[in-house]
Amino acid sequence: MGLPMRGALLKTEAGRDFNMAETHSLQDMRQQAAIAAKVYVQRDYSTGTICQFQTKFPSELENRIDRQQFEETIRVLNTLYAEAEKLGGKSCLEGCLACVTAYTVFLCMETHYEKVLKKIARYIQEQNDKVYTPRGLLLTDPIERGLRVVEITVFEDRSS
Repeated sequence: MGLPMRGALLKTEAGRDFNMAETHSLQDMRQQAAIAAKVYVQRDYSTGTICQFQTKFPSELENRIDRQQFEETIRVLNTLYAEAEKLGGKSCLEGCLACVTAYTVFLCMETHYEKVLKKIARYIQEQNDKVYTPRGLLLTDPIERGLRVVEITVFEDRSS
């Protein structure tokens, strides 16, 4: 069995589609740069257990990224996670339908939560491509860390 073609879609361990072209660009970055540090943005439990992260700017990111850009990224993530956890008519209908069908309905449809998680993954990829990677940073999807932290990898350029 050969390797997947560049640009091919794969499923990650979490079951989400993953574009191999994105993997290659991240692998290229990792080959050209050494990891200097990892910065963790902790969960904010000040308003309860809803999934939201602290917007406090980490000092390790000084001179790497603009404070407002970082805070905007975290604010958008917090908004998206609030949208995912929002209990509305659609979520209630999904729950009732799941009970009636012994949860087999989820074999042929995505839940609202899964759809928003995909939206979050796309947003993080977009932020990495446009904002973080050009500055030698890599934002990791919080779902890969059990929704406990937002991990930001700081790369050290080997060429200098």
